[in-house]
Amino acid sequence: MGSFSIWHWLIVLAIVLLMFGRGKIPELMGDVAKGIKSFKKGMSDDEPTVETTKTVDHKADELK
Repeated sequence: MGSFSIWHWLIVLAIVLLMFGRGKIPELMGDVAKGIKSFKKGMSDDEPTVETTKTVDHKADELK
């Protein structure tokens, strides 16, 4: 079996267009892009962050 010719790719493209329609493919690509962006955001959120906390010392003897 050799490589696919241009006719094979045209037939595959025609079948995909028939199945999804012209409007669905850009919509699908947009959803894929949103998924990739949210995945990258989720991966960057997993990195540990250094937080500085302030502590307040409470002395009970000073209040009396």
